[in-house]
Amino acid sequence: MRSKAGPSYRVLENLADYEKYLDNTEPSIIGYFSSETSSLKDDLVKAAGQLSEKFRFAYTTSYEILGNVEYSNKIVIHQPKRLQTKLENSFVVVEATGNAIKSFILEKIHGLVGHRTPSNFGDFSKPTVVIYYNVDYVRDTKGTNYVRNRILKVAKKLADENVKVTFAVSNAEELRHELTEFGVNDIKKDGKYVLARGPAGEKYKMSKDFTYELLEEFARAVASGDHEQYIKSQPVPEQTDDVKVVVGKNFNDIVNDDTKDVLIEFYAPWCGHCKSLAPKYDELAKKLKKETNIVIAKMDATENDVPPAYEVQGFPTIYFAPKNSKSSPRRYEGGREVDDFIKYLAKEATEPLNGYDRNGSKKSKKAADDEL
Repeated sequence: MRSKAGPSYRVLENLADYEKYLDNTEPSIIGYFSSETSSLKDDLVKAAGQLSEKFRFAYTTSYEILGNVEYSNKIVIHQPKRLQTKLENSFVVVEATGNAIKSFILEKIHGLVGHRTPSNFGDFSKPTVVIYYNVDYVRDTKGTNYVRNRILKVAKKLADENVKVTFAVSNAEELRHELTEFGVNDIKKDGKYVLARGPAGEKYKMSKDFTYELLEEFARAVASGDHEQYIKSQPVPEQTDDVKVVVGKNFNDIVNDDTKDVLIEFYAPWCGHCKSLAPKYDELAKKLKKETNIVIAKMDATENDVPPAYEVQGFPTIYFAPKNSKSSPRRYEGGREVDDFIKYLAKEATEPLNGYDRNGSKKSKKAADDEL
């Protein structure tokens, strides 16, 4: 909406414009330049063109404004009044030029503990520790900041020790779906819940009752990668069918088994296309049950965490994970008849199939026996 409403930046002409611009609920990125021909001004304009959909940009060359501030030929990130506290500076001078300005802004824009919302949740660098509670900057700024300021003390302590972790606060009801994703379904009015994401999207959950001491302990463990990951999972089932049933807790054991190739279908129980595929997929698994180097598997992606390497945006989604390339699975884009799958696997399998040649034609019994 910002990018469509007008230019990617504002030019502040006088002190009244400047004070009005700063009086906003969002951060303000302002360039203070002695000349319109400043190369740093050009850098700011370029950064605004790249980030104006997310953040507010302005610059000034006004003598009236420059005479009332301490900045000269600087770009400054100003925190909004609602987030200002004695525990950290209300502004950050951008210590970068050229293309590096964008990265600097993205890293520093939210301060030590940012207000994370549905519109900016993707702007926080990982690992990220998020504290969910009754955050409300409209009706209860004081109460919101009482908790945030205590979180700030933890964040500042870790920042001073150069512990690489980002903190944020979010409204629990506003982002209820994130809590639900971590198995938190009963949200109490005055409750505090702590979730985190690691550098590669790993999920972590602070399961103990909230204290600021435990928050610090949790954040340190997330930053070091020492905390146990949270995995949404159905119970591990007994494997009684030809199609192996994968859940969050046995994904590594079955799909990431580096001794076998795996074809895995991610499905949803309510999906009509998945229901149509099911008998064909069962037949495929039955035909290949004697192929000891290949596993045919399926996973209910609505009830179990899907690892980041597997992008699932619709159902069914099928991937082939060769035994020598588990970190880079290949999305299956072929037909969905049994013969289509067999031809694909015959061609792509790491080891030749016993019952089929590389073209997917069934071998004679003698040829298969000779190979064995």
